[in-house]
Amino acid sequence: MSLAEHPAKSGSRILVLAGGLCGAAGVALSAAAAHPGGAFVGTAASFLLMHAPVFLAVGLIGAGRPLRIASLLLLVGLVLFCGDLLARDFLGSRLFPMSAPIGGTLLIAGWLAIAGSALIQNRP
Repeated sequence: MSLAEHPAKSGSRILVLAGGLCGAAGVALSAAAAHPGGAFVGTAASFLLMHAPVFLAVGLIGAGRPLRIASLLLLVGLVLFCGDLLARDFLGSRLFPMSAPIGGTLLIAGWLAIAGSALIQNRP
C-alpha cells in the first residue's frame, strides 16, 4: 500500500516529504562541505542525513500519534539547529539568538519522545 491510497494520513505524507527533503539537502550539503570554507556545513549535512531515515520510517509505517508528534519535534529541532549552522556559514550571522541550542534541545527531546512512544499503547 502506498501513502497515496491513504488520504487521511497527511501527517505521514509530510514526514515522508521531510525525509526526502532532508536526504536531498544532506547529500547536497555534503558535496558543498567537500569544498573549502563552510565549517558548519558538514555538521548540518550529517544531521540531515542521519535524521532523514527516521522521518521516512515513521511516515511509511503509518505510526500512531505519539510517534508522529515525536518526529515533528525532531523536525523542528533539525530545522532550527541546521538552519542556524547554515546561516552562520552562508549569511555570516545566526538564524536568531539561541536557535542552535533550542534546536539541539528539541532534537534531544524528540529522541526521548520516540523512546517514550514505545511505552505508550496506541489507541485504535
